[in-house]
Amino acid sequence: MSSARRPPLGNPAVLLATWFGTGLLPRAPGTWGSLAAVPFAWAIARLGGWSALALASAAIFALGWWAVRRTLASDQASDPGYVVIDEVAGQWITLIPAPLDPFAYAVGFVLFRVADIFKPWPARWADRHVPGALGVMLDDLLAALYGFMAMLIYRYIAVT
Repeated sequence: MSSARRPPLGNPAVLLATWFGTGLLPRAPGTWGSLAAVPFAWAIARLGGWSALALASAAIFALGWWAVRRTLASDQASDPGYVVIDEVAGQWITLIPAPLDPFAYAVGFVLFRVADIFKPWPARWADRHVPGALGVMLDDLLAALYGFMAMLIYRYIAVT
């Protein structure tokens, strides 16, 4: 299947990889995927705190790896734009230290998008050198660590 064609959303792996079709929205699917991840992160953190969001981040990374592996098996592209589960995992990781505050979550959204777009080392290295589903997921995880650290700094400044 070509990445220009619409992926089969009836396939559970594709449904998850596209974050329930969010990756199919026009223009900037990674930004849409990150934005669609924010309310879920809020709900998880509200119900269970930062530790629940950390656990959910690990779980979505593992599920995402599986979903991307299955999705790539039916697509010729190495990282089709419609795959946004990596952005979901990265956004959630960035938001782990965020206080439950809409402005803080907006800051976290921007921090992750900047890190994901610019891909500072080692995220850029992973993006270029780690093949397959692990590469798709890993570069966003590494970019999210920058967002996570920046969010820790933001939290320290905002709370003190």
